[in-house]
Amino acid sequence: MWRASRSLLLGALVWLGGALAVPAAEPPARVVSMNVCTDQLALLVARPGQLHSVSWLAADPAMSVLANEAEGLRLNRGLAEEIFLMKPDLVIAGTFSTRATVTLLQRLGFRVEQFAPAASLADIRANIVRMGDLLGNPSRAGALVARFDADLAALRASPPSDQMLALYFANSYTSGGGTLADAVVEASGLKNLGREMGYEGTVKLPLEMLVNAEPELVAGGGRDFGRPARAQEAFRHPAYRAVAGAGRGIVMDSTYWLCGTPLTLEAARRLAAHADLAAADE
Repeated sequence: MWRASRSLLLGALVWLGGALAVPAAEPPARVVSMNVCTDQLALLVARPGQLHSVSWLAADPAMSVLANEAEGLRLNRGLAEEIFLMKPDLVIAGTFSTRATVTLLQRLGFRVEQFAPAASLADIRANIVRMGDLLGNPSRAGALVARFDADLAALRASPPSDQMLALYFANSYTSGGGTLADAVVEASGLKNLGREMGYEGTVKLPLEMLVNAEPELVAGGGRDFGRPARAQEAFRHPAYRAVAGAGRGIVMDSTYWLCGTPLTLEAARRLAAHADLAAADE
């Protein structure tokens, strides 16, 4: 019954779309973001009152470093019906956002701009500039880029470390070359075990291989679910605790790694600080 009613509603929206869709304006005055990463870029770049709605994940401190900034904004769950009723003149989505919603909104005549996930620091810069252009606020975007470049230069001014860092995420995944996480490690001055092992992208790293590699530092653990979770079984294993013990383990705030924003460099700063402490203890 619900499926049939929903289909009828969506059909009606398509029929009405040509008459009700808000034409694109420059700069857009009513912007809706439906992806946690575009949420954060928009929150940083948008003018006051320009951003009407962000995804519900933007208000979750476990997913967004700008959860406080999302307070007061209308939250959406990426449904075409709810976004349609908001009558935005610009919808911002990720390339992995709900495809059905994106396609339907485009059919209704709404302007939808999609952002691919950042896989490098250069991608972050490009996405900031693009968001500034889309929201008609290039000066704000330019200031963010300038600060980003200055922070990155400050990180790279320190001598690189010869310490090896192993990234170890839930379900025993690590990140190799061609990933944002690898770029963060490089900016921190450390060596990424995944890259050194020849991995590209995000891949499984068996616990035995992690232990045999004997990295100086291990960044893992992350979010505490408050109860046992299969995804975090490796973090409770004695072998993992041995390799990540004695001050070598780093529990990173995952929100800095999830999306490519100017705030991503905070992850690199924290890695560098841990590395300095570990070197001083030797």
